[in-house]
Amino acid sequence: VQLQASGGGLVQAGGSLRLSCAASGRTSRLYAMAWFRQALGKEREFVAAINWRDGHTYYANSVKGRFTLSRDNAKITGYLQMNSLKPEDTALYYCAADPSVLTTSQFDYDYWGQGTLVTVSS
Repeated sequence: VQLQASGGGLVQAGGSLRLSCAASGRTSRLYAMAWFRQALGKEREFVAAINWRDGHTYYANSVKGRFTLSRDNAKITGYLQMNSLKPEDTALYYCAADPSVLTTSQFDYDYWGQGTLVTVSS
């Protein structure tokens, strides 16, 4: 499975962005898609995940109520809608996918896209 992330950019605090993660290849194996982020000088952290089969979503406490993860089965694309952005949301955002598990640990995901940079100015 190959993942292509896009949608990052520069936005003011309180603004919104939508990230996309397009999957290709052996997508029939897709079970979970997730987003992680890594701020400068910090470890990569879990943001959100979606069960590709039934659509159930899971969020980190830091983004709950502000971020929404959805999927388009026809386009095999996941979308992370980010609202009420804060400067602390500034990071490189990565999408990941796995054929068998859905967890909050980056080490459990087999497939990764390139990062897309989100910068939130105060």
